[in-house]
Amino acid sequence: MSADSVCAFEWRYGSPEMRAIVSRRGIIERMIRVEVALLEALAEAGLAPREAAERLREAASRVHPEEVYERERETGHEVIALVEALAEKAGGEAARWIHYGATSNDIVDTAWALVLRDALRLLLGKLSRLVQRLSQLARETRDVVMIGRTHGQHALPITLGFKLANYVYELARSRERICAAASRAVRAKIGGAVGTMAAWGEAGPRVREAAARRLGLEPHVITTQVAPRDGFAEVAAALAILASQLDRLATEVRELARPEIMEVWEDRAGTLGSSAMPHKANPVTAERISGLARIARSLSTAFLENIVLWHERDLSNSGSERVAIPHLLLTLDQMLEDTLALLGRLRYSPERMRRNLELSHGAVMAEALMGLLIRELGMSRPEAYRLAKKLSEEAASTGRPLHELAASHPALAGRVPPERLREILDPLRYTGSAGWLVEQALGYAERVLRAPCPPLEEG
Repeated sequence: MSADSVCAFEWRYGSPEMRAIVSRRGIIERMIRVEVALLEALAEAGLAPREAAERLREAASRVHPEEVYERERETGHEVIALVEALAEKAGGEAARWIHYGATSNDIVDTAWALVLRDALRLLLGKLSRLVQRLSQLARETRDVVMIGRTHGQHALPITLGFKLANYVYELARSRERICAAASRAVRAKIGGAVGTMAAWGEAGPRVREAAARRLGLEPHVITTQVAPRDGFAEVAAALAILASQLDRLATEVRELARPEIMEVWEDRAGTLGSSAMPHKANPVTAERISGLARIARSLSTAFLENIVLWHERDLSNSGSERVAIPHLLLTLDQMLEDTLALLGRLRYSPERMRRNLELSHGAVMAEALMGLLIRELGMSRPEAYRLAKKLSEEAASTGRPLHELAASHPALAGRVPPERLREILDPLRYTGSAGWLVEQALGYAERVLRAPCPPLEEG
């Protein structure tokens, strides 16, 4: 890394593994693999000598990415630069058959498929660990009661486990979504100019199948001169959705970590916060997740634009993909790394949750009171609603517990014992089927994580 690096992804964001996959070296090495697989397929179909394929395989290891990029400065064409470098290293008869009948996007698009396979495999591994960690936390906090909030206001009691289980469910769905999208994007594009395989004659289908098989890929059923960009856009959309889910989780932590709430927070002990205010422990990990999510969502737009190509191809997608594909993958990689780190430092306070739950003096139990009035005292719903609303507002404003106000009201006094009212209007007893729902979500996630993801299996 140079001190003059201008791109933050060169030195700040993304794991070393992801950087290696999307690096110039990583992309060129995958392009070389495609050229080798293609010549071996030509040999298998009887269109090229087997010795040529063997010679190319041996020579491929001696072509360095730096050499290809140096040649590209002269040729102005990346694939031509690669083919010339391979031909020079292989020499002789082999040089004649390298890239025979192929077009640039046979190499470029298939190399992108290999990049996506390796990168998505890495991302799904981290996503699986994240789901497992969240599942563990959800089970641990299954019965830790807190206030649920809608519109930012106190709504009804829930449990922290219930809150986290919702994220478990959503993130498990992202794994399903990414696998489904990968099945349509992680495919070989082997079809020659305009996609008809004309240069290979009747052997075209055999060449395509053999090359794809050697790379561990399924081929596209049909393409123009380029792979259909809807697949890339679908993967980008799935990753943008994942980014937004991680953003929602991070925003949840940021909100609940406010000093006036302080129910859940990231333990920043031992780290430095504000440069001006030493007392602050800023939620910087969660904030970075939210910031990077904006990048992921904005990049997904470029992939949608790239679907619209002229006729059998144009080059308008190429430049944006060279930027968008690596940066989207690096962005999600960093977000997953950050979320795993955030969960590792996540702390929660049942005491603070209980205190916040009691802030309204039982007003949040108005629904339970309304149900009692309808169910046992025969009130109409509008009548019960108005009375429950009146008493809950009085509880919040006066500080008197709702169960006491209800017990002294003429509509309930002498008809419902105070002890029973206290029990019915106890927020700790009003979490419904939250525990059962937690187990449902965790079971669902376990099944999703066990399910195979064929397009991302080892090739």
